[in-house]
Amino acid sequence: MPTLGAIADDFTGATDLATMLVSRGFRTLVAIGADAVETEAVAGADAVVVALKSRTAPVGEAVADSLAALRALRAAGCSRYYFKYCSTFDSTPRGNIGPVIDALLDAVPADRTVVAPSFPATGRTVRDGLLYVHGEPLDQSPMRHHPLTPMTDASVERLLRPQTGHPVRHVPLDTVRAGADELRAAVDCADAAGALVVVDAVTDEDLRTVSAATAHLALVTGAAGLALGLTGPRPGAARATPASRPGDPAVVLSGSASAATRAQVAHGRTRLPHRKLDIAALRADLPGAVAELAAFAREQWRRDPGLPPLIYAVEDLADLEQSTPEGEAPASDLIERALAALAVDLVEHGARRLLVAGGETSGAVVTALDVRGLAIGAPICPGVTWARADGERPSVDLALKSGNFGDTDIFTEAWSTLV
Repeated sequence: MPTLGAIADDFTGATDLATMLVSRGFRTLVAIGADAVETEAVAGADAVVVALKSRTAPVGEAVADSLAALRALRAAGCSRYYFKYCSTFDSTPRGNIGPVIDALLDAVPADRTVVAPSFPATGRTVRDGLLYVHGEPLDQSPMRHHPLTPMTDASVERLLRPQTGHPVRHVPLDTVRAGADELRAAVDCADAAGALVVVDAVTDEDLRTVSAATAHLALVTGAAGLALGLTGPRPGAARATPASRPGDPAVVLSGSASAATRAQVAHGRTRLPHRKLDIAALRADLPGAVAELAAFAREQWRRDPGLPPLIYAVEDLADLEQSTPEGEAPASDLIERALAALAVDLVEHGARRLLVAGGETSGAVVTALDVRGLAIGAPICPGVTWARADGERPSVDLALKSGNFGDTDIFTEAWSTLV
C-alpha cells in the first residue's frame, strides 16, 4: 500500500518526480488522473504520482482536479502528500500554484508547508528568495518569453503573494546550511504559522537538508529535486521493463516553443527526417494534414526503421506570432490536437517508441492514447525518463520531456538508453 501520494500539475512533471522517487527506492506508479488511482492497481506501490493537466487550466478547474487527486490518494492509503510543480515556477499572476497549495493545505489539513522549486541538476536554484535558471534570474531567462506562462519576476515570494490567502515567508540559505534542526525550527516557528515558506537551496545537499527538516510536514511542495532527501523502503527498486524492442518504429513529436527544445529541434533537423507542422494547413483541414504527416512518418520507417522521424511545431518564436483569425482556435491548441491525433494514428500503425517534447503536448498525447498508468523505466537525463504506458491501446514506451529539459542531442540519443 502506498504511503506517499504526489500530485503533479503536468505529465512531464509527473514522470520527472516519479523518476526521482524510483531512484530513491520507492516502487512508483504514475496514474493519469484521479480516476486511475485504483486500489488494486496501486496496491504494490510505495508511492503514487497523479499526473494532471492543470498547470495552465482555469484556476477553479486546477483546484478541483487537485482536490480530486488528493481524495483518491487518501483512499488508496497515502498519509503524506507532495504537490509537484515546475522548477521554473510556471504560473500566471492568478495561479495556479498558490490556489492549489491553499486548497491542499485546507484539505489535508495542514497549517503550513514549504515552497522549494530548486532542482540543481537541471540548473534551477533559489538564493535570497530569487529563482535562477542556469545562473540567470528567472525573469532574464528564456522563461520570460514563454507563450503560456511568461515569467517576469524572479522573486518566488512576489510571485506567490497575489496567488495565496496565506502569508508567505522566506528562509535564507545560511539557515538551511546550519543544518536540518535549525531549518526545522525556522519552519516550525510561530512566525511561520499558516505560511507558505519559501526555502533557499542551491545544491543537492541543500535539498537533502530541506527534505530532512520537513519530514514531519503532511504536505510539501516543490520541484522534483525536493525528493532527493527522501528514503524509500526499497533501495535499488527495479525499473519497469520496456514495452518495445530495439528497431521498433519510433517518432519524435515536439510541440514546445522553449529555447531548449528549439535547439534540440535544430540539432534533430540535421540528423533525422523531419516535417514541420503547417498551422495554415491545420486550420484548413486538420485531419487531412495529420494524415499527410502520418504517411510521411510511416514512409520513413519503411526506409530506415532505426531512424525516428521528427515532427515539430516551432523552430523560431516568430512561428507563434501569426495572428489568430477571429473565432478560430489559437495555434497552440491546433498543435496539441494535431500531435495528439498523430500519436494515435502512428501507434495504430505500429509505433512503439514516442519521445514527446512539451508539457501541454505530452498531456494531449497521453490523453489521446487513453493511457491509464505509466511505469517508470530507464532515465535519459535529469528530469526525463522512459516510461511504459499502459492503457486500452497497445503498450508503448513514452519519454515525456519538459520543454526546458534535456541536452541538445536528446532527440537522437535518447533511444540508446531504452534497453
